Amino acid sequence: MIPVEKVQLIVKTYSRLEKELASGNIDKDEFIKKSKEYSSIGEVINEAKGYINFEKEKNELEKIINEKGGDEEMIKLAENELSQLQQIKTTYEQKLKIYLLPKDEADGKNAILEIRAGTGGLEATLFVADLYKMYEKVCLKKKWSLEIINISKSEAGGFKEVILLVKGTDIYSFLKFESGVHRVQRVPETETQGRVHTSAATVAVLPEAEEVDLKINEKDLRIDVFRSGGPGGQSVNTTDSAVRITHLPTGTVVSQQDEKSQHKNRAKAMKILRSRIYDSEREKKDRERSKDRKNQIGTGDRSERIRTYNFPQGRITDHRINLTLHKLQEFLNGDAFEELSQSLRLQDQEIKLANLKQ
Repeated sequence: MIPVEKVQLIVKTYSRLEKELASGNIDKDEFIKKSKEYSSIGEVINEAKGYINFEKEKNELEKIINEKGGDEEMIKLAENELSQLQQIKTTYEQKLKIYLLPKDEADGKNAILEIRAGTGGLEATLFVADLYKMYEKVCLKKKWSLEIINISKSEAGGFKEVILLVKGTDIYSFLKFESGVHRVQRVPETETQGRVHTSAATVAVLPEAEEVDLKINEKDLRIDVFRSGGPGGQSVNTTDSAVRITHLPTGTVVSQQDEKSQHKNRAKAMKILRSRIYDSEREKKDRERSKDRKNQIGTGDRSERIRTYNFPQGRITDHRINLTLHKLQEFLNGDAFEELSQSLRLQDQEIKLANLKQ
């Protein structure tokens, strides 16, 4: 049971935000932040008000039921109404519990998706290409915007690395469970004896950090420029357009050479750098807040094997929730992605709800 005081605070916050937003006395950044919070509470405000009014309505109905010599028909109606009220309260409570779950401040952000070849040589780079195409199809189906930040090709026609920016509504909350090691089992085209090979790719999903999320001082950066070309370069340029940025306090290094313009390469590199540092700081805070990592799906460790794509059996298995779907091709086409993604989100929700009861 949720304490009424907690729910009353939701209603008071909603009323306060409504007045502040209507006043026009807040700057643009604060307006955006408070608008999001107001909109979020708006999704449960009716349930919150109904939950608060429950005790009052319940007492009124019980008075009718317990009244000596009361009208039998009125008593019956009151009993039915009380039964329905109890059911409605349970629905309100469930929705409010989900709303009150610990929030990940990054859930509403866009996401930077980094896919890299792991063990398995050239076959692993072909798997990176498969994953990239899969995420591309998912974005298309969900009408998300996808921007390529960096692509590094391999000799086999695959990719050593792909970095993407995915934009839309609550993107990070949808994609964050993709972080980890993705393993593929299949017979490579070059395999003459039909043996199944195992390869892997790592996926890192970072919330896109804005300048408002993380301030980076210019004095903390070392910026090197060089001519693009070689691994990852589209062609050998005659100008120093490629950029390598080192964040001295953390040692984080990002190189970017896809664009012919040094200015564009620098902007892309800063976007990745800011998101990596922001994500690293979030992970550090998470570790400090809770040493017990059982309050989430998996451990969040990107070296953790999360999923296996088995081509001979046409199956995909997510090891964190022990779910196997015999829909490998549909998954790679983006058609079955939502089924697995929803299962991961629901399981994460259940774990957090269980922790609330403890």
